[in-house]
Order: sequence, then C-alpha cells, then structure tokens
Amino acid sequence: MGAEADLREEIVELGQMLARLGLSHGSTGNISVQLDDGWLLTPTNSRLGKLDPARIAKLDDKGCHLSGDKPSKEAFLHRCVYEMRPHDRAVVHLHSTHSVAVSCLDGLDDKNCMPPLTAYYVMRVGKLPLVPYFPPGDERLATAVRRLAAHHASVLLANHGPVVAGKSLDSAAGSIEELEATAKLFLMLQDKPIRPLTPDDVDELDARFPKS
Repeated sequence: MGAEADLREEIVELGQMLARLGLSHGSTGNISVQLDDGWLLTPTNSRLGKLDPARIAKLDDKGCHLSGDKPSKEAFLHRCVYEMRPHDRAVVHLHSTHSVAVSCLDGLDDKNCMPPLTAYYVMRVGKLPLVPYFPPGDERLATAVRRLAAHHASVLLANHGPVVAGKSLDSAAGSIEELEATAKLFLMLQDKPIRPLTPDDVDELDARFPKS
C-alpha cells in the first residue's frame, strides 16, 4: 500500500504542477497510473490543481470502479492505451491551449500533426498522429485511439487535446510538456517559412535516443 500511497501523492503533485503551468484550466484533463492490482485515475469534474490523494479513483484491470470518487468519464481512453502499451505505467490527457489550437487547424497531416521543429520534440514525442473528432465520453474514441496507441505513445485528439503515455508519471508529464511547447512554437511560426529538422536529422536522433 506504501507504493500506492506514494503514487497518489505523485498524481497530486503533478496535477498541481500542470495547473501552475497553465496546462489545465477548470476541471479539464486527467491523470492515471498503473498499479500491480489495477490503476489510479483522477476523479470526474476534479481540478488537477486541487486533488485529494485519498479521493483519487481506483479501478481494477477491467476498468471497474473499486474506491475513491467517481473516475473521469474518459477512463476508457486510459484503459485502451494501457491495453495497447502494457509496458507504460502512466497516461496524461490535457486540454492544453496550444495543443488544442493545433488540433483545430484545417489541413493537418493525420499521420503527423506537427513538423520536427526541435530535437527534443523528436526525442520526447516523435510522430504525432491525429485522432478524428468524437464527442467527449464517446467510446468510439477509444477504438480510434486503440488503433494508434500500439505504435505511438502520444496522440492528438481532434478539437480536444493530447493523450500521452510514459514509463512513469514524470516521463509522461515531460513528454506532454514538450508537446505543448512545440505546439506553441508551431502556431507562432504559422505565417513564416520554417526550417524543420531533415529526415536524416530525425533518423540520427532516433538512432541515438531510441524510444522504448
């Protein structure tokens, strides 16, 4: 139980950090982490900056609610990512402003929403596929995410926001922060000619820093 208690505190600390950085407004966004006997998920309608560790929802491996407050209505998103990425231990989903803005742009490449602007974006995120729009809570969204999650730790939900998996809460958080920062750069450069990294640059980074 000690490990679970520690993870509950880590979720609270991450929620506070994301709120402090302006990456979670109102009751948007949710965080989960895998346990040996299920997983933890932030409650529905909760503010990430004001989480109570004791009230974080606990679910079993099948997604059934065991304890704590009612889990986020987007629990199915987290579950389908874990099913396709069994070695990842955490998922962060945000409605962060710049990433959502990118997700609303017309003409995005649905196989890779943003160009490789920086080495750190390539290292932390890589290719970012676009998931078609579905209403919040619509489980068709899980089917669409499931198709991509086996090959991509990060996806962008159209008109919604990013979902990022990682080996740990810190890893998932670092990747989603990098994604948001790159989305901001991408929007800032919309009316300017850009010089992204070349395919050879990307291949070299992938060879030097392989994604597990």
